[in-house]
Amino acid sequence: MRSDAGKIYTGAINACLPDAAVKEALSNFKAPAGKLVLVAIGKAAHRMALAAEKVLTERKIKLDSGIVITKYGHSTGDIAGVEIYEAGHPLPDESGIRATERALELTSNLSENDCVLFLISGGGSALFESPKCTLPELVSLTEALLSSGADIGEINTVRKHISKVKGGRFARHVYPAKVFAIALSDVIGDRLDTIASGPCAPDRSTADETRAILEKYGITLSKELLSDLIEETPKEITNATHYIGGSVRTLARKAFEIATSLGYETEIITDSEEGIARDVGASLARLAIKKCDTDHPLCYIIGGETVVMVEGDGLGGRNQEICLAASGIIANYNNIAIFSVGSDGTDGPTDAAGAFVDGKSYINMVKAGLNPLRMLDNNDAYHALDAVGSLIKLGATGTNVNDITVALITPPVDEEPNPTRKFANLERLINSKRK
Repeated sequence: MRSDAGKIYTGAINACLPDAAVKEALSNFKAPAGKLVLVAIGKAAHRMALAAEKVLTERKIKLDSGIVITKYGHSTGDIAGVEIYEAGHPLPDESGIRATERALELTSNLSENDCVLFLISGGGSALFESPKCTLPELVSLTEALLSSGADIGEINTVRKHISKVKGGRFARHVYPAKVFAIALSDVIGDRLDTIASGPCAPDRSTADETRAILEKYGITLSKELLSDLIEETPKEITNATHYIGGSVRTLARKAFEIATSLGYETEIITDSEEGIARDVGASLARLAIKKCDTDHPLCYIIGGETVVMVEGDGLGGRNQEICLAASGIIANYNNIAIFSVGSDGTDGPTDAAGAFVDGKSYINMVKAGLNPLRMLDNNDAYHALDAVGSLIKLGATGTNVNDITVALITPPVDEEPNPTRKFANLERLINSKRK
């Protein structure tokens, strides 16, 4: 099952690489009468820009200037005529702010004959930022939102109202120049005002909604920053055209196709999951147990972006937390495996894309002297899973279209009539190790 898992997530991610999406979008692109400026933001920015430069060169369309702003470690070399910057994610940093200021310089004083080719991918909210507040205030607010359990839509609503480039403000900045935007969607529903916080899209959210979100999660801001929230974001944008390339739907569909070709009877449960990570992992594990007496291979797929409730000080990410939560429930079932992977190759502030667990994973953690339940409570999935070789490490993939979580179930091999009895013994072993 681990071999099959690798084929599924590798093939699904490869199907969402930006090259094809950029090429298809640019087939409808007409060279402007004036200047053409490329701005690429997000984790997939470098690969998108590389693909765009290739297409433009082939079509003999001149690129006057360009800039890439991507996450540290996500650029792979020079691109002709394009400046490349790496910056912090998920927390914004000084490098990102300086890079954004440079992008604003390159796109200043444009005319109606000019065009900005704007390439957008997940991570752009943190990487493309010119805040109305100080960097420490911005980092503190972002940390509070990320740890509160707020979903990505709520987080981006707040981000948009304290930014000079989000929520349609970048399109206003380049006006009267046109914007031709190509987006890889990392948000549920592919909402243009949410992808990278919608720099060139009219914004549906309001200042009142922003205040309500802050109140909901008990986040306080300075009086100066609160006064900035009163200014509404643009509700109408007239100079931007958007094209959406890959999305989590593509990721889930491709995973479905590959699993089916491997002989699994496959079902996509949802491609819009936004629940709590550990709850999603536990629910999928319980579903797998209900189906474990199957006489043929089964595969269940979930696409989306779950949320981690940060209550501890451990290391991990949402995909790792899904798998750690699932591992205890499927312990000793020798015909069930669950894996969860971020399509960008990174999961939280770690070098892992996600993890793979089966019926032995939880047991091996305990044998290694670990307490998986306590580590889950401490949001320390990385160290628990790393100890038993369960982490999946892909490096930067060049795309970002959310996550897939998959359960694989094969016909039972088995010997063991009641795996839950062993699990009960395992719980006693864990309790004996508690300090």
